[in-house]
Amino acid sequence: MSEAGTTYRRPFKGLAIEAAEVRAWTRLRTDHPDAPAVAHELFIAILASGADTIEVTLSTAGTRLRITATGPAPLPLRHSHGPGWRIIAELSRQTGVTTDECGLWAQMEADR
Repeated sequence: MSEAGTTYRRPFKGLAIEAAEVRAWTRLRTDHPDAPAVAHELFIAILASGADTIEVTLSTAGTRLRITATGPAPLPLRHSHGPGWRIIAELSRQTGVTTDECGLWAQMEADR
């Protein structure tokens, strides 16, 4: 049986001031209390790599929520597991690097 889901995707400028907009945009699309913080940390990690644009994606399937932030180029290792990684890992069930190595993702349960 397939699970219905929704995907929201938005590009943000690679500017620190956009982090507040990432949190607000995430808060409007999911009621998970930790989603804005996780989206923020994923965005900041990609921003720290020097990306000029960052695409944030929120995807749901059943009770799962996956947040992904991607930039235009592969991430250096220090940005894929930097200071915010601990926050992301603690608030999520699973985390990882995208297959193209240009982004990071975190999966959480939406009905927490």
